[in-house]
Amino acid sequence: MEPFISENIYAPIFLTLALAFLTTLILLIIGTPLAWWLARSKARWKDIVSALVIMPLVIPPTVLGFYLLILLGPDGPGGAFASLWGAKTLAFTFSGLLIGSVLYSMPFVVQPIRNAFEAIGERPFEVAATLRATPWRAFWTVAVPLASPGFLTGAILGFAHTLGEFGVVLMIGGNIPGKTKVLSVAIFDYVEMGEWRLAHILAAGMIMFSFCVVLLMNSLEKYFRRQI
Repeated sequence: MEPFISENIYAPIFLTLALAFLTTLILLIIGTPLAWWLARSKARWKDIVSALVIMPLVIPPTVLGFYLLILLGPDGPGGAFASLWGAKTLAFTFSGLLIGSVLYSMPFVVQPIRNAFEAIGERPFEVAATLRATPWRAFWTVAVPLASPGFLTGAILGFAHTLGEFGVVLMIGGNIPGKTKVLSVAIFDYVEMGEWRLAHILAAGMIMFSFCVVLLMNSLEKYFRRQI
């Protein structure tokens, strides 16, 4: 009797979850200081940096994926970097997928955190200064706790957005089973092969996950509103 779920379906699920987790973790690490700088800096070129962060929202994924493919390919900086350990390219590798996912999902993590930092205002930091708190200590004891809703929203959005990526990951990673074949690419592949049942299983699972993400975000928003 044919099993209801093929064993081949698990590999893209685990690969996508690993990609989403690592992408979210990296974006929280590099996105937090970036969001803080965008929220607090008075530099004239801040708007340029802000526009670059937001650009993945409006650039077609295939366009971003095309230029990343060139940059990460054997003739680009990615190829030179990969040569350090004997490889020829970062394209069509998990590392390349991770780089592309970080860039493509950046606005979904940075913007909520930036908005949360901006909403704090100056008063809490003035109070912290009167208590002789250093800027570093005020950041961790005042800014981060008060901006926690932004961190949660950014982490959820970044994770969910990475799960649903298609154009960028297809351009950079292609369709290599066990290495770069993520969920969205697997669904496309199953449809092309006429494997409608497997495509339905993955697509329905992603729809249910998306619903849970929206529900979780609404619940967290209501919770934090009650805390104010």
